[in-house]
Amino acid sequence: MSRILVVDDSAVERRMIGGLLGENPDWTIDYAGDGAEALVRCEANEPDLVVTDFNMPSMDGMQLLNRLQHKFPQVPVIIATAVGSEELAVTALQQGAASYVPKILMARDLGRVVDTVLAASQDRRQTDAVLTALVRQELRFSFPSDRRLVRSAISTLQEFGMRFGAFTDRERTRVGVALEESLLNAIIHGNLEVSSKLRDLDDGSYEKLIALRVGKSPYKDRRVEVVAQFSAEQVEFVIRDEGPGFDVSQLPDPTDPENVARAHGRSVLLMRTFMDEVSYNETGNQVTLMKRKAGAAAPAHA
Repeated sequence: MSRILVVDDSAVERRMIGGLLGENPDWTIDYAGDGAEALVRCEANEPDLVVTDFNMPSMDGMQLLNRLQHKFPQVPVIIATAVGSEELAVTALQQGAASYVPKILMARDLGRVVDTVLAASQDRRQTDAVLTALVRQELRFSFPSDRRLVRSAISTLQEFGMRFGAFTDRERTRVGVALEESLLNAIIHGNLEVSSKLRDLDDGSYEKLIALRVGKSPYKDRRVEVVAQFSAEQVEFVIRDEGPGFDVSQLPDPTDPENVARAHGRSVLLMRTFMDEVSYNETGNQVTLMKRKAGAAAPAHA
């Protein structure tokens, strides 16, 4: 049974809408006389869908929509519009309404619109419920050496990490910074073979060499491979470039005061500070970043 809350300051309109919806035996109808009462009823028993009038005293349909979006974001809202309020319907859709029905077409369209919105909403909720049972996820990416893709890639990886509860909102930002440093290292220092020491010169040679090699073979043909594994206990990011690598033993100590102020020591410092583990392969063209959920035990090999 789906519970539908009908909100209208007119008792006649409420009963008319309720009567149309009541023709479906799978729907239970509840009523509220204004937006404030609707919020109280939602607090007491969250509905599966809200059908609300647009023009109501004290709290109109748009205000109710905004409050519901904030407090009950999973509850879809259908706006019932009167003649002359078509522009308001467009605004409501832009601000999050699931659909609208003109009052003059209620008898013809209301049942169909409600059925469509309920089906879409319930499919999403079922998907969310299935995702809560997901215990492990692996993502694999192959990116060209294009810095413009880095932010979008990080956002996707952060979203999956949050979905698994592997890190908090605060850690999300720190993980994002560590990922950005590692991805830029793979693109610029790995595939394009541009030394970070050029940044210390502050003469523009660093960006000039990047711009040159982005369009030049063999550098422009190299890709960055990312394998991300997510679980409720930890996330692991393996980032590999196709460059020649570097001597890992020559990696500068990021905690040395002399290196903190240098561009080529900054990324290592940030990665090691924000992640629980940072390790490189022997050839130096692959880095593994590990972030464990607070309280999760470290693996035995660590």
